[in-house]
Amino acid sequence: MRGLSRASLADVEERFNAVAGSADLGTLSDELFAVADLLDREHGLRRALSDPARAGEQKASITRSLLEGKVGEAAMATAEAAVSAKWSRSGDLADSLERFGVVAAAAEAESQSRLDEVEDELFRFSRIVAANPDLRRALADAAAPEEGKRDLLRNLLEGKVAPASLRLITQLVVHPRGRSLETGLEEASQLVAQQRQRLVAVVRTAVELSEAQKERLATWLRVSYGRDVHLNVEVDQRVLGGFSVRIGDELIDTTIVGRIEEVRRRLAG
Repeated sequence: MRGLSRASLADVEERFNAVAGSADLGTLSDELFAVADLLDREHGLRRALSDPARAGEQKASITRSLLEGKVGEAAMATAEAAVSAKWSRSGDLADSLERFGVVAAAAEAESQSRLDEVEDELFRFSRIVAANPDLRRALADAAAPEEGKRDLLRNLLEGKVAPASLRLITQLVVHPRGRSLETGLEEASQLVAQQRQRLVAVVRTAVELSEAQKERLATWLRVSYGRDVHLNVEVDQRVLGGFSVRIGDELIDTTIVGRIEEVRRRLAG
């Protein structure tokens, strides 16, 4: 988000933080996702509630009349804060509510001491989907019934991953909101990591790293970036040797393949 929307997001975050502590975080996450999905479906409603020409109090009143008895007070307060704010584009309103749905799920996982599990499970699921074209097609099929996708995910994941992981993956599959599943999982992973103010590093290596190697790499990255770094390690035989680390848009490439490509670029230049 940019400009006006970024400032509004900070205001909504302040309100969310004030009310989330007394809420059931899993329920709050589900309710915020549901409100975001409602705004995605009802274009006229989204335009009306994001219209900067309407008074914030009026939009909050409309929101309360629509959601009364359907969501808890924490979700209601967050939604009212979101519709009362001004957004650079109407889609940012729904984006903000989905964002805080993810944050609520991450907070739930942290309260259960399962935040590390959720980070790992989101990454592993993205790799499973990438390696299984049939599963990816089934989950991405826009014509497939929503409940069928939910059942598929429950059968695959229930009891095997943290509740927050299942909640987030289900939301991203059933309501992709114009994103690929891989993009949605990456965005959710970043928000989960922010729950501890950590960076996420995707490490590609030819062989599995030992725990000692992971710890040394994490320490080096922590010193380099001045923040804790969560490692998502992907074993890729094409790497041949060395490793690469991607943090956001930055790439550290020590792989043999990377060195060969660098030599090729220099020769071509």
